[in-house]
Amino acid sequence: MNTLFKLKAYYMPFKRYFFLSLFFLVVVTFITIVYPIVLQVTIDEVVYLERYALIPVVAGVFIILMLIKSISTYLQQYLGDLFGIKSVYSLRDGLYRKLQRLPFRYYDNAKTGDLMSRLTADVEAFRFFLSFGFAELIRIALLIVVSLSVMFFYSASLTLVTMAAMPFLLVVVFQFDKRVHPAFRGIRKAFGNMNTRVQENISGMTTVKSLSREDYEVGRFTDRNDEYRTNYIDTSNIWAKYFPLMEFVGNVSVVALLGYGGYLVMQGSLQYGELVAFFSLVWYILGPLMNLGFVINLFSQSKASGERLLEILQAEEEIQEIKQPFQSSAIEGHVTFQDVTLAYDEGDDAALKDISFEALPGTTIGLIGSTGSGKTSITQLMTRFYEPQQGEVLIDGKPVQEYGLKQLRSSIGFVLQETFLFSTSIKENIAYGNPEASMEDIMDAAKRAQAHEFIMAMPKGYDTLLGERGMGLSGGQKQRIAIARAILIDPCILVLDDATSAVDMETEVRIQQALKEVMKGRTTFIIAHRISSLKHADEIIVLADGVITERGTHEKLLQNGGPYQRIYDIQYQDKEMVLNTVKSSS
Repeated sequence: MNTLFKLKAYYMPFKRYFFLSLFFLVVVTFITIVYPIVLQVTIDEVVYLERYALIPVVAGVFIILMLIKSISTYLQQYLGDLFGIKSVYSLRDGLYRKLQRLPFRYYDNAKTGDLMSRLTADVEAFRFFLSFGFAELIRIALLIVVSLSVMFFYSASLTLVTMAAMPFLLVVVFQFDKRVHPAFRGIRKAFGNMNTRVQENISGMTTVKSLSREDYEVGRFTDRNDEYRTNYIDTSNIWAKYFPLMEFVGNVSVVALLGYGGYLVMQGSLQYGELVAFFSLVWYILGPLMNLGFVINLFSQSKASGERLLEILQAEEEIQEIKQPFQSSAIEGHVTFQDVTLAYDEGDDAALKDISFEALPGTTIGLIGSTGSGKTSITQLMTRFYEPQQGEVLIDGKPVQEYGLKQLRSSIGFVLQETFLFSTSIKENIAYGNPEASMEDIMDAAKRAQAHEFIMAMPKGYDTLLGERGMGLSGGQKQRIAIARAILIDPCILVLDDATSAVDMETEVRIQQALKEVMKGRTTFIIAHRISSLKHADEIIVLADGVITERGTHEKLLQNGGPYQRIYDIQYQDKEMVLNTVKSSS
């Protein structure tokens, strides 16, 4: 119940539907209890006393009760479903909003398939309990309490004899719940792992096929599928063991009822109709008690699902805005790092160590170094994707923590090596960061990014729908759309993270032309492995193992005899050999 309590913010706003459903549930339950009473009256007061003229009256009352019960059942089920559906809509919306707020550090360890499983299967399991399971639990409680009350009215001694086995049934139900909940949590976890395997396989299908690893991937999926199957079979085994035991204990109560009840009828202390009514009422208790296993099953599933949902909802939002963030009409782009140290996880080596530099508005800073040297980490601190353990990052003289996240991030444009495009039109992809942009602005941004020509060559131009991740476009075309997207938000700070490393030389020239246009008047950070991409920068920072090893202009660094010159010699050695070969052949 603690899990349900923690999620109350998502279903309490719709409690009126639940209470209305509960009202009709009470009506249905009481009419259900009236059936045996009507039967008892018919036998003892009409048939036994041969008052046959009352049969039409009894039949009429019975029909009216059935009509009321039918209408009440419809309203109870409809309102119960409405309560569950509206609650889960709110919950799923809350989960999605939470995922948007969670920091990059959370996604570093999260698995996409598992998150998808939580937002679909786990949410649906929780909905089913809200719509049906909770009401069923209340129905069982009402049936047992009211049925026991009527039974005690007929015969206290027979009630006590019949209910003697009930404590054993409750023990069985309790033991069932104790074992089935961990089993269902295992099922949910196994389902999430299986979803993750499918998602990764589909996302990496090109790699799988190019390396002929289809059989290997089938084997990996089979392992996950087998884990899911094993967990489900184990849970079914628990169910198969306990349900017959619950049924056996219930049947013992029926035998006691028939034996002692028959004795009371022969003694004249119990009427025929009362014994028949007693038999029906006992099943109104035994049936729900045995069905309690099913409800516990539902509760265990919803509890396991709710715990997995709470893991998302209660995840720490590391990146927080201050209550009154600084609002600037326009950020100039003056970036300062003061003794900044960053470690992605506690206990790990620092990704950045005592980094200090200054980038004046409109200047270009080049960042170069081996993989894992900390180049991208610097830009992620500017946008507050991560928080440094030590030091400060300032923009226009103010710590980045003093800005609102929306203003800060909308002022920094990214063009990454791996461009992500959505499965929408080209127009919507370009305008993603600025959805209010006019068509003229979108086309102007595309022209400046050298993208307008190939877009217009497509069948539907800017309305052309793209496949998943921009399927159908070349790498260079994706990059130019990403550049157009960056131009359209008009950022004061631009980050180019290996923006041309994955394209051919001809495409690189076109992209470089587009980048020159977008870099005008903006503070620009160029992350690159190719010296040709950043040698024009106002200052080049060379990184190694999270530390600045040297800095300066291209010409100055070539005279230092340091890491930058070694990178230059390696990259340009082949070029000089080719030129010498061409000269000698001519």
